[in-house]
Amino acid sequence: MNRFNLPDVNFLEKSPEDIERDILLHISEITGITLSNADPRRAWVKLATLIITQERNNADYGLKQNLLAYAEDEFLDHKGESTSTTRLASRPAATTIEFIFEEERVSVLVIEEGTLFLVGENTFFEMTETIVIPVGQHSVEVIAYCTENGEKGNGYLPGEISVLVNPLPWVKEVKNLTTSSGGAEVEENDAYAHRIRIAPESFSVAGPEGAYEYWAKTTSQDIVDVSILSPSAGIVEIRVLLENGEIPSQELLAQVLEVCSDRTRRPLTDYVTVQAPEQVSYDIDATYWILESNVFLVQQIQSDIDYAFRQYIKWQKEKMGRNINLSELIARLKNAGAHRVSVDSIMFQEIEKFQVANENDINLNFGGLTDE
Repeated sequence: MNRFNLPDVNFLEKSPEDIERDILLHISEITGITLSNADPRRAWVKLATLIITQERNNADYGLKQNLLAYAEDEFLDHKGESTSTTRLASRPAATTIEFIFEEERVSVLVIEEGTLFLVGENTFFEMTETIVIPVGQHSVEVIAYCTENGEKGNGYLPGEISVLVNPLPWVKEVKNLTTSSGGAEVEENDAYAHRIRIAPESFSVAGPEGAYEYWAKTTSQDIVDVSILSPSAGIVEIRVLLENGEIPSQELLAQVLEVCSDRTRRPLTDYVTVQAPEQVSYDIDATYWILESNVFLVQQIQSDIDYAFRQYIKWQKEKMGRNINLSELIARLKNAGAHRVSVDSIMFQEIEKFQVANENDINLNFGGLTDE
């Protein structure tokens, strides 16, 4: 399967039947001998067919690794080198930590880089800079990063990170103000291939839409969609959406802004802002029926329909500007085995380029069995 919906290509014939037929044909042409199925020499032909089929599959795979639509793993890394596009490494989650100090503090307090915070049994966050808090200041906010790269540090809600590993004088309380996010594994092949494909857009500093999209996506492998708008002359508004329709944190938005505002990437006259997409809520009240003739398959069909329903919710919010279209839901439920579907909700809502759908009151009901 290739990417980008391009036609499949095959460099070599890999069908064992065709290869065996060609071998027998060549033997017959050269020697005049036709080998029947009962001929013991036919076993050697089958062995040769097996070896040739394996080698052709390996060769075909190797040739396809020269094409961006097929390249994987280290082959894709080499494709990225041609456009100076490297695979995004794993990265740690981040959150904003607030220190609250004793009001009677009478001395300057220095909080060193490497100060650790514990959450759970063995997950740590640490400060990466040293800060100095003057007398009279009763609180301060800092960014802390998980000590382990990957998704492990994601998802800690405000207030959950509240243990200072090594107590400090005058510190009354610590707590995270934002949900920890941004931790990611090494960039996957499909996302990396897409960035390689749009990399030529980044070669210009004239401000093309594709260039801002390219640089925004280099910030984090969690970013799956980027919308670029220019509401007025010289103003560039970047909206980013995360995997599974998640809304980015303020920490991540700040990182995207830093990447896209670099003076080697941003035209001098552009004023760049980065924001989360605007969410448009929608409701679903759907009922489905299953044919009576499928009575013995009801449980399996219901499971398939529930899965199709969840996949629709995911599909609806994984791209900005995707109109809310419940006709798509009906089609998916019927493909999953529903005979009839009734939807008592607004069937269509138009979504702007900077907006994303967000499910609100979602209900899927089984109406029972029905005849044709």
